[in-house]
Amino acid sequence: MTLSVKTFKLISTLEAISFLVLLGIAMPLKYIWGLPQMVQVVGMGHGVLFIMYVIGAVIMYKKLNWSLLTLMIAILCSVLPFGPFYVEHKYL
Repeated sequence: MTLSVKTFKLISTLEAISFLVLLGIAMPLKYIWGLPQMVQVVGMGHGVLFIMYVIGAVIMYKKLNWSLLTLMIAILCSVLPFGPFYVEHKYL
């Protein structure tokens, strides 16, 4: 499977944005105002993007000859708000 760096950057950006929307908008709507619908929609999209990000990180590990430490940092950053932006800036 081929994945360009540009495509991985797009996936990374979308994953980060979806996580921030989930944490900053959808979760407060659910737990403060009792409106869980947005969590269902944004959560599903974020889940798909998260899986694509992790698979993309493994592909970038092979394609860009990242060290195992760099791969682990990229994967760890996938669960931190703003983390994928750091990976884009530092490693891509």
